[in-house]
Amino acid sequence: MSDTRARSQLIPLLQKAQQKWGYLASEALREIARELRIPESKVYGVATFYAQFKLTRQGKRSVKICRGTACHVRGGARILAETKKRLGLQEGETSPDYQHTLETVACIGACALAPCLTINEEVHGRLNTIKVAALFGGEEDA
Repeated sequence: MSDTRARSQLIPLLQKAQQKWGYLASEALREIARELRIPESKVYGVATFYAQFKLTRQGKRSVKICRGTACHVRGGARILAETKKRLGLQEGETSPDYQHTLETVACIGACALAPCLTINEEVHGRLNTIKVAALFGGEEDA
C-alpha cells in the first residue's frame, strides 16, 4: 500500500476502532499499523496528536467542563470544583466503575449558557453548585 493511501486511511480506521471499543487499545494500534503496513510509532503519533482519540478506557458518561472565557467569568471554577467533588475525580480521570470520565475543554461553544458542561453530547448550562449536585448525586452539601 502506498504511503499516501495508508495516511488517508489512518484516521478513519482509528475512528472506527474507537467507535467500536470506546478507546484505542494498544492491540488496535498494532493491528492498524499491520493492516496499513506502517510503523506503530506513526499510528501512535497520530492517535496521541488528536484530542478525539483516547488510549485508555473511558467512562460511560463523558463529562466535559468548559474553561472558556464566558464560563470562567461566570463561575466555571466553582462548577469544576463541585463536579470534581461529586464525581471524586480529577481532570483526565475515569472512575473505577467506568461510569464517568472528567475532562476540561477550551470551549463548548455555548457561551450564552455559561457556565456550562456537557455530559456526553448534552449541554447543561447556566450552572451553579446546586444544579451540579443535582446532576451528579443529590442536593446535600451543595
